[in-house]
Amino acid sequence: MATRREIQFTIDDNGEVSIQVLGVKGAECERITREIELALGVVGARQHTSEYYQVAETGQTVGTGGEGEAQ
Repeated sequence: MATRREIQFTIDDNGEVSIQVLGVKGAECERITREIELALGVVGARQHTSEYYQVAETGQTVGTGGEGEAQ
C-alpha cells in the first residue's frame, strides 16, 4: 500500500506562503516542492521537520563499488 503524501499551503495576511510536506522522508520533500518554490519566487526560510532527517525508502540497492560495477 502506498504511503500517503500531503502538501499543505498556508497564505498569511501579508501574502507570505508557507509550504509543509507530510509523509515524505529525507530530502525528497525539497525535490517535490522545487518547482512550486521557483514559481512563487524567493524562499525566505526553510525549516526541516523530523521526517527530513529520516532515511528515505527508495527500494533501490546501493552499490559499494565505483564505475563499471556489475549489477
